[in-house]
Amino acid sequence: MRNSIKIVILALLALGALSLYLFHDLNGSFDYALPRRAIKVLAMALTGFTIAYATVVFQTVTHNRILTPSIMGLDSLYLLIQTLLIFFLGSENQLAVNKQVNFLVSVAAMIGFSLFLYRFLFKKGSRSIYFLLLVGLITGTFFSSISTFFQVLIDPNEFQMIQDRMFASFNNIHADLLWMSLIIIGVVFLYAWHSMKYLDVLSLGRETAINLGVPYDRIVKQMLVIVAVFISISTALVGPITFFGLIVANLSYQFFHTYKHKVLITGAVLLSMIALVGGQWGVERIFSFSTTLSVIINFAGGIYFIYLLLKERKTA
Repeated sequence: MRNSIKIVILALLALGALSLYLFHDLNGSFDYALPRRAIKVLAMALTGFTIAYATVVFQTVTHNRILTPSIMGLDSLYLLIQTLLIFFLGSENQLAVNKQVNFLVSVAAMIGFSLFLYRFLFKKGSRSIYFLLLVGLITGTFFSSISTFFQVLIDPNEFQMIQDRMFASFNNIHADLLWMSLIIIGVVFLYAWHSMKYLDVLSLGRETAINLGVPYDRIVKQMLVIVAVFISISTALVGPITFFGLIVANLSYQFFHTYKHKVLITGAVLLSMIALVGGQWGVERIFSFSTTLSVIINFAGGIYFIYLLLKERKTA
């Protein structure tokens, strides 16, 4: 089956999932329920796009299909920021309560941390991408340990507020934050579109890409910055989803069997929309909000991650 036909099939499935979530069981309450559902759907589409794009690009740059951008420690940094704000300033402070301020602080801190890390490690080209991953893994573990330490000391009533932010949720999305995120991501994606043509060559390796005339180091740095921006915005908007990118990216590789990143990224985005919208519909209609979508994704993603590790071990 040609990849164009596969993309059409996925697009139809995504459209069906969107229609099911938007119009199922409205019972005539179009003016009230439909706009709220539309906000959720747009948030899920935006989150799915950013995570899918960032994961495929990150795996291409690192030449490893079992890594996700979460290895850079941005998820752990987000939880650390929320924990420190509530621990030192209290749950009534504007930095913790005001969604707009909290969003901007979280995004600025995560992007700033990523830029500092890239600037420090890539100075004069003396560090490799693998050293960057190692430092990211260590700092992520460090941030997680500090968060756990303060969460033990925090007031139990205020800990509930932190606990709500440990898992991704699409139930309390603010429209102004969504539009702000959409504008930022749109601008960054337009910038990234010009570098999309290099991704196919980057997947061949550093030496081959340089021999083919690709400015490898510059493109890799640009791609890593774009990944940091996308993951920071999606995490600050809905919360961390650790294994989601791993799932949709690898499913796209297995489904399309191609090296063309325009096809792989499009497929991963469509798969992410199907998973998020269909999964959220199941959480609301089948499980009656007894669980969250991020819990289901992390459970399925953990199993899929083990499968990928066993698969890589057999082929090694």
